[in-house]
Amino acid sequence: MAPGYRDVYRYYLMLMKGLAIQDDLFRLSMKDLAQLYEYWCFLKIHELLSRKHELIRQDVVKLNRGGLFVTLDRTRASRIEYRNPKNGEIFTLYYNSLPSGDGSETVSQRPDNVLTLKKQDASIEYKYVFDAKYRINPAYEGTPYRQSYKTPGPQEDDINTMHRYRDAIVYATSRDQGQREVEHTMFGAYVLFPYSNEEEYREHRFYRSIALVNVGALPFLPSATSLVEQFLDELILDSPEKAYERSTRPRGTQSYYEDKLSGKTVLVGTLSRPEQLNDLLAYGFYHVPLRHFVRHGDLANLAYVAIYQSNTLFGREQAGIHYYGRIKSWSVMPRDQIQEIPLRRGAPTELYAKLVVEEWLPKRMPIVPGGHGVKSVLLTSEYMFKRAREVAELRLETEDQLRDWREKRRRGKVSVRWDRYEVDRATQLERLDVEEEGE
Repeated sequence: MAPGYRDVYRYYLMLMKGLAIQDDLFRLSMKDLAQLYEYWCFLKIHELLSRKHELIRQDVVKLNRGGLFVTLDRTRASRIEYRNPKNGEIFTLYYNSLPSGDGSETVSQRPDNVLTLKKQDASIEYKYVFDAKYRINPAYEGTPYRQSYKTPGPQEDDINTMHRYRDAIVYATSRDQGQREVEHTMFGAYVLFPYSNEEEYREHRFYRSIALVNVGALPFLPSATSLVEQFLDELILDSPEKAYERSTRPRGTQSYYEDKLSGKTVLVGTLSRPEQLNDLLAYGFYHVPLRHFVRHGDLANLAYVAIYQSNTLFGREQAGIHYYGRIKSWSVMPRDQIQEIPLRRGAPTELYAKLVVEEWLPKRMPIVPGGHGVKSVLLTSEYMFKRAREVAELRLETEDQLRDWREKRRRGKVSVRWDRYEVDRATQLERLDVEEEGE
């Protein structure tokens, strides 16, 4: 068992014993084609994923002194983990089981395959059902299916099952006073069915429905794997915003987020010297010249203040937004009346806004400069502030702009150019150039 000898011994066993596949999948006996198709779909999805992503761990194929074992059947749960080499994100393919914590509050649900994606900019996992159904409706002339869908495709009952999986599988959490809160965890559900004409199927309603409600079907055979492979690539490349929007949202969601984005209630302010940061953290306030507010209403509507540490004063490693706080009260006064931080001798006095915070909180994910900065102050919405990863994102005005930004950033196809490195409130509306490389 010493290093080196152990490897030689393992290869010796493999050569001497040959490939001993010991499970129901490979025994030479009559098998249900639907069951074989279910096995094949899982293994083929694994093959498609492993071509482009690093395999971390799996419990399907195991080696011991007795030989090589494939532990895949309907009575066992299997899982395979991968890592995206481009960004380090982890995703998992489950067979015959649900991720930990997921279940149903009514009837038990057990889809064939579940793909879970953990994306860098999201606190949740995005989960998708791929259920193998060895059934197809041939859409014969004169049948209702032919009249409705024109070409062969999955059975309607199987599509209804996908709706059930997506809506019935939830994640339950306990809250105060013994109350439980449940949330849907499946963002999409898709039938895998045996059909070879992928080009013809692109016009089928159950293929187009994937883009609309994220429920539908995909043809999957040894000779027809391109649609599934393309779709897997899309899911993995999706930004968190794009992944979330694939799911059907309740009516009124758009107006809800418009209200969230409408108010610029977060002030991002700069510092004049490095020592000022310690003073502000110690005394629990931020002060800014009143002249930076075009309207007094902007000051009255503020709910949070954040501190921007410039690259010039703090260096590349500490630059960005690391602290923020909820505003408890505010007042307007001459600068020389702010006693906590005395006015430097000879400095002119003017009216300042003093924003007292409840407490300074460290931002769990600091907002980095990303090639841009803040000259004096910047106003943004709370929605953008919570989701921004770079300073440039704080200047985006709508959810669509944020989604497009993240999509292009994720694919490495965006370059941003401002007229100046430091942009303040007065120049915040200057043109932002966003270019896709190669176009």
